[in-house]
Amino acid sequence: MAPRLDFSNLWGKDTRRGTPVVVTMENPNISVVEIDGPDAAFRPVERSRGKNAKQVTWVLLLKAHRAVGCISWLATFLWALLGTIKKRLVYGQGVVMETEKLGKGKLLFGVIRVFLVTSLVILTFEVVAYFKGWHYFQNSNLHIPRSSEIQGWLHMVYAAWLTFRADYIAPLIQALSTFCIVLFLIQSVDRMILCLGCFWIKYKKLKPRINGDIFGTDDVEKSAGYDYPMVLVQIPMCNEREVYEQSISAVCQMDWPKNRLLIQVLDDSNDESIQWLIQAEVAKWSQKGINIKYRHREVRTGYKAGNLNSAMGCDYIKDYEFVAIFDADFQPNPDFLKQTVPHFKVKDQQNPLSENPELGLVQARWAFVNKDENLLTRLQNINLCFHFEVEQQVNGVFLNFFGFNGTAGVWRIKALEESGGWLERTTVEDMDIAVRAHLNGWKFIFLNDVKVLCEVPESYEAYRKQQHRWHSGPMQLFRLCLPAIISSKISALKKANLILLFFLLRKLILPFYSFTLFCIILPLTMFVPEAELPLWVICYVPVLMSLLNILPAPKSFPFIVPYLLFENTMSVTKFNAMVSGLFQLGSSYEWTVTKKTGRSSESDLLAAAERESKTMNQLQIHRGASESELSALNQLMEQKEAAAIPVKKVNKIYKKELTLAFLLLTASVRSLLSAQGVHFYFLLFQGITFLLVGLDLIGEQMS
Repeated sequence: MAPRLDFSNLWGKDTRRGTPVVVTMENPNISVVEIDGPDAAFRPVERSRGKNAKQVTWVLLLKAHRAVGCISWLATFLWALLGTIKKRLVYGQGVVMETEKLGKGKLLFGVIRVFLVTSLVILTFEVVAYFKGWHYFQNSNLHIPRSSEIQGWLHMVYAAWLTFRADYIAPLIQALSTFCIVLFLIQSVDRMILCLGCFWIKYKKLKPRINGDIFGTDDVEKSAGYDYPMVLVQIPMCNEREVYEQSISAVCQMDWPKNRLLIQVLDDSNDESIQWLIQAEVAKWSQKGINIKYRHREVRTGYKAGNLNSAMGCDYIKDYEFVAIFDADFQPNPDFLKQTVPHFKVKDQQNPLSENPELGLVQARWAFVNKDENLLTRLQNINLCFHFEVEQQVNGVFLNFFGFNGTAGVWRIKALEESGGWLERTTVEDMDIAVRAHLNGWKFIFLNDVKVLCEVPESYEAYRKQQHRWHSGPMQLFRLCLPAIISSKISALKKANLILLFFLLRKLILPFYSFTLFCIILPLTMFVPEAELPLWVICYVPVLMSLLNILPAPKSFPFIVPYLLFENTMSVTKFNAMVSGLFQLGSSYEWTVTKKTGRSSESDLLAAAERESKTMNQLQIHRGASESELSALNQLMEQKEAAAIPVKKVNKIYKKELTLAFLLLTASVRSLLSAQGVHFYFLLFQGITFLLVGLDLIGEQMS
């Protein structure tokens, strides 16, 4: 909009011109007029712009209505929260307490509980001292009263506590906080460098490209301009009742010559009804001419790594050059192989048929069909968008290395074989094979523009188990791979990147300082004010880092505060997992299949008619079958109908999160006594976040 040129204020400016004239008459019937200039008598009279009483009343009523609405919303939220606490904690309705298998988390829970009890005792002293007028903690110069000034045994105990706190506890907490702040700053610098690298990639438009159409024609069966390599597609799954159908359907519709494509459905399900359903789906696509095979292991050892390793030992896959892997909830587009496999063949853009023999892995990005399902899925989307667009893309462009995501990637089978194949020694077999391939000199490419639809966990229980596996496995792997990294023939720079950045900084230091600094040290500084945390550590730097994390997902900007609080909350699970993996505790070897819901994409909804006619197709396939086969088919249909019945959700109570919630809320009360506003609000909202997570409310459905 063009600027408004209004010179009326300049023209009407109060300027004196000429000599003022004052005329006074002795006749009292004549009024006295004072002229301040030649134009003063002709100056327009300004009308009063003041509001009348009615307008003021309406403004006040509007403000009062907004205030009442805000207060009523807060009251409704607190009332609902208190009602949930009463129902789940006091009466235990519809909840199950979190079980601690093999001593999992008991030590950490005991330590947190000791901190809570200690903080409650200290808070009691502080409240009594506050009402007694002993405001020693508010003074910058601590005053310890002399024995003659002490009145009463409580005052004496409080004075002894002040002395002990200042001489012994405060130095330890200050030293630990300084150490954590240094780690925090190092990790923040690393994140800023990654973001700068991402900006540079976008500015220079650096990404793997293939110029021209090297396939020659759109008809894959008649194309003669490109020698289609033999590609093996594997779909490992285990009791995936909700998603097996859509993943098999998506893979079977890939645009690739049928005689050069083999699909393996690797079913580790121990539920016979699910096995029958998957076999029926495989049979349906086999009848349509798809080269697809069903494989089931009787003994499920090694989890996913054992499943993949067993499938790679089949004799009929020896002629295949590449293998694409998709988890059961992944739905690749039909052109996935056309967008990924050519990168193995093209190195010189002038010669599109040349080989790229050093390339071992092409990794695609994930996209999520349920990212807007609830608050938990939105927060996960922020983390994963940063992981793919920033971390993996930057490492792929500048270092040709990143951790394999376990799915939505294409491996050169020769790279897998030379790196030792799939090993069952950790729960992160994908990261294990990626590290070993990197040590053998293989390079990786990340395609940020190639996206594969999948799901993120919609419940906190599923997300928590997934994060525990993702953070305990890398520590196991670090202990096992450290000697091999040191003795490998890769450059010193790549060794330093693997040890210092990939493992220590991003897998060990991040959960350690996050949990220690914001969940332990910050509450303690409220009770030990001599050891204080700077405001920029609590507020400014975390907010800046959260802004950097949200940049790849700009639509999630309104969730920046919940994201910051929830990340601090998840540090408990990540720290516990990191410790269990580093010291090889029993929980580090647990593998729990992440629960899926079977969300469909828009393309799947368009193909709903085909899936609705599945019964008719199955009847056609089994036409002329025996009575036993027909009865088995009827049993399958009954099982599918029974599976469609929704199961009532049972919430869990997470003791560590609840205990930390009460610890943070206790510290917030202490900060309120010492008039520390920013600390009070941070501790209060962080405590409420822990409370919501502990009561299993973070994954509830959003309106």
